[in-house]
Amino acid sequence: MMNTNTLQLHQEGVSLWLDNITRGMLKNGKLERYINDLSITGLTSNPSIFDHAIADTEEYDEAILHKVKAGRSGEELFFELAIEDLSQAAQSFRFVYDKTNGIDGWVSLEVSPLLAYDTDASIQAAVSLHKKADQPNLFIKIPGTRQGLPAIEQAIFAGVPVNVTLLFSAEQYLAAAQAYLRGIERRIAAGLNPDIRSVASIFISRWDKATMGKVSPSLQNKLGIAVAQRANAAYQNLLNSEQMLRVMNAGAQPQRLLWASTGTKDPQASDILYIRSLVAPYTINTMPEETLLAYADHGQIVTSLSAERNTSDQVLAEFKQAGIDYDQLADQLQKEGAAAFVDSWKNLLATIEAKSSMTS
Repeated sequence: MMNTNTLQLHQEGVSLWLDNITRGMLKNGKLERYINDLSITGLTSNPSIFDHAIADTEEYDEAILHKVKAGRSGEELFFELAIEDLSQAAQSFRFVYDKTNGIDGWVSLEVSPLLAYDTDASIQAAVSLHKKADQPNLFIKIPGTRQGLPAIEQAIFAGVPVNVTLLFSAEQYLAAAQAYLRGIERRIAAGLNPDIRSVASIFISRWDKATMGKVSPSLQNKLGIAVAQRANAAYQNLLNSEQMLRVMNAGAQPQRLLWASTGTKDPQASDILYIRSLVAPYTINTMPEETLLAYADHGQIVTSLSAERNTSDQVLAEFKQAGIDYDQLADQLQKEGAAAFVDSWKNLLATIEAKSSMTS
């Protein structure tokens, strides 16, 4: 039975994506139930998600055994596992992709986090992974670091759909959006089809986690939403810009804005804080499984992000007065996020190595 809470959110123009994937949910029908009952229209993955899926279950043991016997190991073995899972998920969402003409129905695979500051290697990895996956509705995730921006541009020019990850501010989002647009404009100039899709993922809850205990209770859990307001305003301005209209006139589609890291970190705050507060049409909210189920149980839309008064400047000024510098923290969060993904990546490869030894 279709859940009315998630359906209402979907009808407001928000794409609900699941921030999780396991081989078990693909086999036992859970993903199909989420699609049919909870209006899920896509999903995202990252090294931490795969690390937990492989380490905490026996779902991958048999596949690892076969791949070890075939001579696979390390990164190569992992990407084969990930592409198998994400290809199956992509096929589950293919009807959404077809129905929406490619606007929705996507899954995402991340390049190695070790490449976050290596432009050339990121480009090579993105092109290679896209070719291996061979799914029209699979994004390759590239971080929006300074070194990642030219990789995003080149990947788009090469025809690789990109999910720009590790964005934390409106300014970082706009830099990523311009990288995307440069790739599209180069395709137009070269006489190529400019319809290469992209999303830009802005991480929300980590702002509030970073300032927890450093500001007064009246400011707690307000920074992430203020950052989202600021980013959404920048997004709307870019959608209405002459630059965007020109590439759309040539056949391109705008890069979509995605809210990431939307699980509430503060146990004293609402467990659906970043779902009910980030409602805006033509955006995506990718949420952890626990948060999705919480919203299905007791979710409600307070107001549309686009309709409510934008108080981001006032809130950011209050945080600055409390000693929190927006630009400085945005850079810090991006660096910390890249480092955390590297740690997860190393844990993931260690897990695969341990299971490879057990099964070999």
